Amino acid sequence: MTTKLARLLALVGYFGLMLWVVLWHGFISPHPQLSVTFMLVMWLPWLLVPIKGMLNGNPYTHAWAVYMLMPYFLHGGVLLWSDEGERWLAIVELLLASTMFIGNMYYAKLRGRELGLSIRKKKKA
Repeated sequence: MTTKLARLLALVGYFGLMLWVVLWHGFISPHPQLSVTFMLVMWLPWLLVPIKGMLNGNPYTHAWAVYMLMPYFLHGGVLLWSDEGERWLAIVELLLASTMFIGNMYYAKLRGRELGLSIRKKKKA
């Protein structure tokens, strides 16, 4: 995999997940008891945290942004298992989160190598 492809995957997954959250909770299948505003305030801010570093191509941001994906993996996994009516929505969420995860991990690794960044090993005393 090339650095360019990894970055493309990361950004497609990232912006795709943002768009999917808005479409899903705002238009396709709004929650019956909770307002659209509440659902978007609950799901979107997580994705906005790493936006500057993602757009700038910062490998550190790409590396830690994968931790922001956990709520989306959990949400998609639970709905995939438990809600037959929203199963296809959960599959799309999981595919986008997985795309972002894979893209971010490879981009951080490959771009970090290009820049000479690494986690130093402890010297033995």
